[in-house]
Amino acid sequence: MKSLIDSPLLLPVAALVILLAALHVFLSRRRALGFLETAVLMAVASVALIALGIAWFEYYGWVLFVLWPFLIGVGAVVLYRRNGPPRTFGRYVAVGSSVLGLVGVGLILVAVEGGICLVMAFPMAYALMLLGIGLTYRRQARFLETPAAPALLLLLPLLAPLLMGAEASVPRRPPVYRVHTTVEIDAPPEVVWRNVVSFRELPPPDDWLFHTGLAYPVRAEIRGRGVGAIRTCQFSTGPFVEPIEVWDEPRLLRFTVTSNPPSLQELSPYGAIHPPHVQGFLVSKQGQFRLVRLPGGRTRLEGTTWYQHGLYPAGYWRLWSDWIIHRIHLRVLEHVKRLSEEEARGVAL
Repeated sequence: MKSLIDSPLLLPVAALVILLAALHVFLSRRRALGFLETAVLMAVASVALIALGIAWFEYYGWVLFVLWPFLIGVGAVVLYRRNGPPRTFGRYVAVGSSVLGLVGVGLILVAVEGGICLVMAFPMAYALMLLGIGLTYRRQARFLETPAAPALLLLLPLLAPLLMGAEASVPRRPPVYRVHTTVEIDAPPEVVWRNVVSFRELPPPDDWLFHTGLAYPVRAEIRGRGVGAIRTCQFSTGPFVEPIEVWDEPRLLRFTVTSNPPSLQELSPYGAIHPPHVQGFLVSKQGQFRLVRLPGGRTRLEGTTWYQHGLYPAGYWRLWSDWIIHRIHLRVLEHVKRLSEEEARGVAL
């Protein structure tokens, strides 16, 4: 944890205190909040709380990605309905959607997050917001006018940072996931092997995914030969260092990964920003290339990566990370395919 004075915590803590005081004043008065008042109040409070949790605990988990979007849905109904007339379900959804949009803009403006991660988090956050609205909408008539409603709204924001801290303090070992991708190449394994061990610079990416800030492979080099050689795969954000564990030419090349570059460069108006998750979203642990000889002088090239990530709920974020790694695999394997087939054609001529 960091000192409050010399850390990014000072601004969010001050904003949180002011917002809780404002929330208390609003809830103590017998006046309904308008659409814009509700959305802005909830959005600024959310940005303050999220910035507080990330700056202090450097942890991205269930409270941030599950509990808080759900509470935005609850708050959209409770705040907008209290002391006012009943609204339609669609009106509450409009408030909650506005809050999520303002939170995204706010996190970018205070340089806590960049655009690509907010886009990936949005589907889950929106679904949980709708769940919060739906459950609260069914109970609004009984609950919203009770004395417990203001107390609950004040208590939940106060508990959120404590829950984030409790979650961050629990030791966790992220699971290891596996992504496997294959291509078939019109060249024999002896030719493909040379282009797997190292390959020249890839052309600039034409895949839109790699124009969002996500890291992508650029070239591969190797120092030495056989087990113990050091393969370096240069990505747009830096090098992967890959000591060779298995050198079974021309069938299997397996390596560990001892150094990972940042997984992405966040899209931000401030240029390069470095949220804590950038260094830990995708952590490659091991990789391999398997070459299978096919009839007619062809090769099936299989690329496999074993990796971890430190975001929760892990199952949701795995959907994104598996897809991203598969696209990275395809960029490399298709490049090896082009090089190998060009070389095989040249030998045949």
